[in-house]
Amino acid sequence: MMRVLLATSLLAGVSAGSLRAEEAFDLDALVAAAKQEKPINIYDSTGKIVEMAENFSNKYGLKVTGMKVSANSQLEMIIRESQSSNVQGDVVLITDAPAALAQLLPEGFVENYLPGDMASKIPEEFQDPLAISTNANVWAYNTEAYDKCPVSNIWELTETKWKGKVALVDPLTKGTYTDWFNQLETHGNDKVAAAYKAHFGKDLETSEKSAAAAWIKALAQNAPLATDGDDPVAEAVGAAGQKEPFIGLLSSAKFRDNGDKGYKLGVCADLDPWVGWTYIKLGLIASKTKSPNTAKLFVHYILTEEGITPQMKDGKIPTNTDIKVPDDEPSGLAKVADKLLGYRSATGLDDFDRREEWQDFWRVNYKK
Repeated sequence: MMRVLLATSLLAGVSAGSLRAEEAFDLDALVAAAKQEKPINIYDSTGKIVEMAENFSNKYGLKVTGMKVSANSQLEMIIRESQSSNVQGDVVLITDAPAALAQLLPEGFVENYLPGDMASKIPEEFQDPLAISTNANVWAYNTEAYDKCPVSNIWELTETKWKGKVALVDPLTKGTYTDWFNQLETHGNDKVAAAYKAHFGKDLETSEKSAAAAWIKALAQNAPLATDGDDPVAEAVGAAGQKEPFIGLLSSAKFRDNGDKGYKLGVCADLDPWVGWTYIKLGLIASKTKSPNTAKLFVHYILTEEGITPQMKDGKIPTNTDIKVPDDEPSGLAKVADKLLGYRSATGLDDFDRREEWQDFWRVNYKK
């Protein structure tokens, strides 16, 4: 992935070109220009975007509407809107980074913009394309049923004791899961092999092409509960009153169910070699938006603590390193952030290209 610190110029009166992020950034001028433009819509896969858009509108006196749209629908809508020159979604906040890298950016449907005053705050690997947050899926257990997480190594999840007692979102329905498989093999294979040796006391011998593939196969063959979303996983793991609850892999956002639904979710904080993995949410601007300055202003806003706070409550970690995750974030993710397999977008195109291959691999090996 390109790592040039470049922000595409979308300022009114400036033709399509580029603006270096480190150049002077004039927020007042951007606000003034935005006030001359029409209202915009924001696409995001979380309902929190409604609150974020309302906060932005109240702050700047501009009309912005937040719309909850799934990542898959976002892709289709952005492409069709651009092709018909009828843009409805002016800013897209999308968690399907590989698809954006493969389908949206190369075709010019969207453009990358990094506000100049954020260049020193956003790590380079999150700048082009711009990631506004990293999101996490973590292994969880039921704190009512267990004093601590009952597994300490990912290979335990492939053993008979946990046959039919591991829950996760069906990898055939969510691209981030097959992306995780590919990231696991590409960037974490040695640690998967080391975890095998640590648990079984011997080197891994497998006919599969990698230690990661061997673990994924073993997990699939251990009859996990593959669900259509994170809610069923959260219930299977965290619902109160269970004698033998599931171990589960789910979004850190679901830990709010501890308060909302009385669940007993806890993070497997000492799981070897990772407690979970991350994926990123990109913030991109529709190339044919008729309100480019308002779109730029919104991107700037969500890179600030005020702008991103509603999503931090769901365990989203801002890429702006000046912003700290609140102490009362339900999952306690900040305490285990260094134990997550971090997403590397440098190999995002390979993640996208190999999705079907990993889906087939899971499909062939999955046992109910």
